[in-house]
Amino acid sequence: MEINPPTKVKITDSNIENAGRGMIATGDILTGELIERCPIIFLTEKDYPLAKQTTLLNYYFLNESENRSAIALGYGSLYNHSYEPNATYQKHLDEGYIDFIAIKDIAAGDEVTVNYNYGNPDDKKKLWIGEVPEYSGDM
Repeated sequence: MEINPPTKVKITDSNIENAGRGMIATGDILTGELIERCPIIFLTEKDYPLAKQTTLLNYYFLNESENRSAIALGYGSLYNHSYEPNATYQKHLDEGYIDFIAIKDIAAGDEVTVNYNYGNPDDKKKLWIGEVPEYSGDM
């Protein structure tokens, strides 16, 4: 499988207070459009408990049903959280990648956000990583 670098987003300062960096749309992105396909690196069962004690806690993806975790390469681990996201992610762990897909039209210059609760845009459960800043508007 061929995975190409993203062309619809760039990394820059986030508009989300205290979030650091964020992924900003470089052009208009339509609902349903693939934003980025990210290859992943799996953490072993031995590595996972150690990773939870490091900064990686804020960047890995978890598949609870299989007790597997992975780090997304590309920009995949840098999309910020929102309880009102404009994108979601779909894990294809057996194939070795995660897709980021627009669930709303995203205008050029807007930050692309996902809900960290397993990519479910409607899940309002408290996050495992504690307090996460909320998105405060367009860039």
